[in-house]
Formats: sequence, structure tokens, C-alpha cells
Amino acid sequence: MSTAPALAVVGVSKNIQIGMPKNMVLDPGWFDSDRTKFKDWWRGMRLFLKSNRVMETDNRITAILAHLREGVVGIYTQQKLDELDKELGTQDWDDFVKEIKTTFSDKTKAVDAEWKMEMFKQGKKNIVDFIIKFKALAMKVDTDELHAIFLLKKNA
Repeated sequence: MSTAPALAVVGVSKNIQIGMPKNMVLDPGWFDSDRTKFKDWWRGMRLFLKSNRVMETDNRITAILAHLREGVVGIYTQQKLDELDKELGTQDWDDFVKEIKTTFSDKTKAVDAEWKMEMFKQGKKNIVDFIIKFKALAMKVDTDELHAIFLLKKNA
């Protein structure tokens, strides 16, 4: 018989199905209308939903709306809830994502990134580094592929 003490794990609940911690991703907290923080909050929210396996559109939208409070986002949430109460069907996830991103994204960062993308030159940079940075700028700008290719050819 072993005299070794039993180890106790405090504060970690296990998901029996896959043997991993239940909540690997922390709750992103509230979004309070600060557009400069929206991108990071949105990424955290998406990871939180994925980690907690929230897959149904209605549940995803409800979880997101539950994280919007105070000020402009509180008003948006109330309007969205009223709208959803009137609808008989499920709202389209892609439409909701487009709407929330359009409404709360920091437009100044996109404008700044667009200017940087227009002026971005390869110069003596390694081609791989140039392309990685160019793609990052293109994602911030949310430009279409044809315009990105045009700028890439112009600036390479």
C-alpha cells in the first residue's frame, strides 16, 4: 500500500468527453462601445464561442448580445432583441457578423491601413516578409482580391 499523498487539482473541471479543461478560453468580458477595442474583443468572443462549442446561430447571437452593455452597444442590443423577437425564423449568422463588424469596427484603423497598403513598398525586404506584411494590411483594409493584386504588383 502506497503512503504517497493524493494530489488534489483545485479549480480545474475536466470535460469527460475529450479529457481537456472545460474552459480553455477565458470569457472576453463586456464590449462597451470602445471601437479601438472591438477587434480584440471580437477575436476573444469568437474563440470563447468555439471553445464552449456554441454552434447554433441563435445561441451564438444571444451569447454575443449578452456581452454588449451600456451606451451605444446597450441600445444596439435592445434594438436587436426587439428585432429578433419579431422574427419567426433564425437570423443568418453571416449577416449578423457583417452587421456587428460594420457597426462597431474602428474605421480609423482601416483607413490608416489602406493608406499604408497604398504606400507599402518591398524595397530591400525579403519577399516572404513583404508578402506576409502585405497580406496583414490587406486583411485590415478588407479589400477585394483584384485591388490587392493590383497593389501587390505596383508595390513589389
